[in-house]
Amino acid sequence: MSLSIQDLHVSIEDKKIIHGLTLTVPKGEVHAIMGPNGSGKSTLANTLMGHPNYTVSSGEIVVDGNTITDSAPDERAKAGLFLSMQYPPEIAGVTISNFLRVSKEALIGEKIPPIDFYRSLQAKMKDLNIDPAFAKRYVNQGFSGGEKKRAEILQLSVLQPTYAILDETDSGLDVDALKIVAEGINTFKGKDTGVLLITHYNRILEYITPDKVHIMVGGKIVHSGGHELALKVEKEGYDQFIT
Repeated sequence: MSLSIQDLHVSIEDKKIIHGLTLTVPKGEVHAIMGPNGSGKSTLANTLMGHPNYTVSSGEIVVDGNTITDSAPDERAKAGLFLSMQYPPEIAGVTISNFLRVSKEALIGEKIPPIDFYRSLQAKMKDLNIDPAFAKRYVNQGFSGGEKKRAEILQLSVLQPTYAILDETDSGLDVDALKIVAEGINTFKGKDTGVLLITHYNRILEYITPDKVHIMVGGKIVHSGGHELALKVEKEGYDQFIT
């Protein structure tokens, strides 16, 4: 079983961004996508989750044998996808606790007693070394970059998707926050889950060992390899893959 992307072509406002991308992320594996700015990495992440601004002209997105290419974002979430966005939005007036409880209820299709959910949430926050008061804050309002990323990892822990798509989760993090985020991802990964980790640098891969690394340039995967490929990129840059 896997998250499978087959010959995907994507455009935004008639501008083609992704040109025939094919990639498979099996359960039990962590795949990293690296590439220079403008290579289409965030476009891929948003397209997988069904962002309405991106148009799929051809190709398929398949989750565990079920085609979701034309599915709404909530249907993709119920199919097992989760997106940690590069720039998560603020939601004024909605606490993290209530946001996560309602989201979890929508995924499982049943109500959760608020007290039971809050106890579970507190336990997960303790595991992730997150201040308990965090649960009472409004979603991302007034958050630092590191706090926003921690909130995303908390969502990942609570919602427990099958496939996590993490779009530059390491962006703007100091070393301590990076370690917490990486620990959360390492806790999530396992034989029944898959991770697609999109990053610009090797830094987070010092804490999360990928099974495969893919280089994305010009809307395509141009090279794939093991963790050593990320080290090569860090040392030599992306110019070697640009033709």
